[in-house]
Amino acid sequence: MNTGVHRVSSGGDRLIGTVLERRYRIEAPIARGGMSTVYRGTDLRLDRPVAVKVMDPQFAADPQFLARFEFEARSVARLTHPGLVAVYDQGQDGDHVFLVMELVEGGTLRELLRERGPMPPHAAAAVAAPVLGALAVAHRAGLVHRDVKPENVLISDAGEVKIADFGLVRAVAAATTTSRSVILGTAAYLSPEQVTTGTADARSDVYATGILLFEMLTGRTPFTGDTSLSVAYQRVDRDVPDPGSLIDGVPEQFDELVRHATEREPGERFPDAAAMAAALSEVCDVLALPRYRVPAPRRSAQHLSAVAEPATAAVDPAPPTVAVRAAAPPSRPLPPPAMPPGPAAQLAPVGPQHTKVVTQQHPRAELSGPQAEPARVPVADFAAERRRNRRTTLLWLLAILVLALAVGFGGWWLGSGRMTTVPSVLGADRDTALAALQAAEVTPEVQGEYSDDASVDTVLGTDPEAGSRVARGDEVVLLVSLGRPTVPTIVGGGDRDVVEQELRNRTLVPVDGGTAYSTAVEEGGVAALDPAPGTVLPVGAEVKVIVSKGSPPVDVPDVAGRTVDEARRALDTVGLTVRETREVFDAEVDAGRVAGTDPAVGNRVNAGGSVTLLVSNAVKVPSLLGRTVAAARDELGRLGLDVEVRQFAGSDRSVVIGQSPGAGDRVEPGGTVTLTALP
Repeated sequence: MNTGVHRVSSGGDRLIGTVLERRYRIEAPIARGGMSTVYRGTDLRLDRPVAVKVMDPQFAADPQFLARFEFEARSVARLTHPGLVAVYDQGQDGDHVFLVMELVEGGTLRELLRERGPMPPHAAAAVAAPVLGALAVAHRAGLVHRDVKPENVLISDAGEVKIADFGLVRAVAAATTTSRSVILGTAAYLSPEQVTTGTADARSDVYATGILLFEMLTGRTPFTGDTSLSVAYQRVDRDVPDPGSLIDGVPEQFDELVRHATEREPGERFPDAAAMAAALSEVCDVLALPRYRVPAPRRSAQHLSAVAEPATAAVDPAPPTVAVRAAAPPSRPLPPPAMPPGPAAQLAPVGPQHTKVVTQQHPRAELSGPQAEPARVPVADFAAERRRNRRTTLLWLLAILVLALAVGFGGWWLGSGRMTTVPSVLGADRDTALAALQAAEVTPEVQGEYSDDASVDTVLGTDPEAGSRVARGDEVVLLVSLGRPTVPTIVGGGDRDVVEQELRNRTLVPVDGGTAYSTAVEEGGVAALDPAPGTVLPVGAEVKVIVSKGSPPVDVPDVAGRTVDEARRALDTVGLTVRETREVFDAEVDAGRVAGTDPAVGNRVNAGGSVTLLVSNAVKVPSLLGRTVAAARDELGRLGLDVEVRQFAGSDRSVVIGQSPGAGDRVEPGGTVTLTALP
């Protein structure tokens, strides 16, 4: 049964509404990771939607990261392939280091696997083919991705498959500051040589793509363990099993493809992505696999960000619009206004007005007799008066009737007329339930709730429950299933309290998972979660929290005699960077070549640390025998060396017959060379 509730809402973000470099407006977050956040944005200059990846502010002050970040961005921007997420721009605005990329409307392969589970062979091939094509273009240009995984494979609503995040792992590895990312989180896709020596080439990407193909066919990664570190080291001693051994229906040709891509020895794998792509194409032809349009995940973070309200809104968003429109409530005739009580004399007469008839007076006629006849007296119109009284009475009765109707209607409205009943929507889908609630004239508020039994977007109930009487327009909470919870990405820069609270928000129980070395997370922070982020778990499941012990120690390699660039590459291979170069004199090493390091060879330092290169400034003495003293003096002067001449004649035309130090010897800058000359 469900033990936790997660509200479906878009939280605030201080970058929303910001315009970076007066050009890129940040509009809504798409995804957050340990070292960066991806936002939906708009290029105001070209008026087009873009995706803006903003790195953690800690990187803005790191010159080594900025140099590597700019170099990698330029390298990837030169690549062109439909399977590569295009890089438009990179820059820095204050504390914000950012990368501007093509906005892929859709979601990630991780989200698709979470929604649909294992893929049939033709669907897995439809994803792997464009990924390998994009990697092949990068491999031909001398670039290595180093972090191929479902989170970095994007699927657009049009069915396009693209791979993102080239070079970011290498850029973060170059940073001298402690990164907030979690490299151990991608241990499931590392090649054996990345685990043992830290080196990576095109064959490492081939290995990761083989693991990716395995996961698409089976719905899981090949190795599991108590910690991510143990998962990483299993591949050193164990082969990846055949997908067909775990799930029925996988053709033998796919087993062979995965087997060849994930050989433990790099030399036994496909040499690069182009070779693996050719092998996949051959398998598809042999099996006559149909063409397939890969669907985008329905509930992706990108889709949710596209419909988010602007962060500047000051009021809560209105209930979402649904496909089924609610019927308008029946119209009610308004009652006529009640007449105020009052005397009948104040009522306006109704009907035609009758004039009161009074007889006119006339002059009295002369009588013929001795006595005159009396004049006629005016008589009132009593029939008209009775009619007027009846009209007044009717008006009073009508006023009383209207008042009674108004009082009755008001009582009905205040009693039950303004109330409505919460409909039963248990088990319905989200859109149908929203339409039903709006038809009942209530305001729905959607809340997500994790469930082991109900599929995503299935209605679990309402609050108040179905059948309850509520006032029209009142808010009714619609409880919608979020499906089973997934292990979240590490948030809060690895802060343990923040990570554990995020796990509890998803109904998951954080437990102690021990410690592990990490080149990316400072000591005491969360280095990894086990199971890894993105794993689907039952409600209330335990997740091991692995705490960082800091960077593992490495031995400083011997780089004496190499050029500065060769020494940098050798140090980079073991995870060390060059802090500075310093000139020293070494009689055994030519000028400009490395004489040693500080710390010296064999000393142990933490991975991700830095060393100082000691570069020889020795000057090699040329052969001066047979030259005149004047010519020898000029030659040594150009090299910055002092000259001492031993001769009898004291002439610059004397010929040099001896020198000390000898030709080919190395001396310190400004040193002295003694010449012997005759005559």
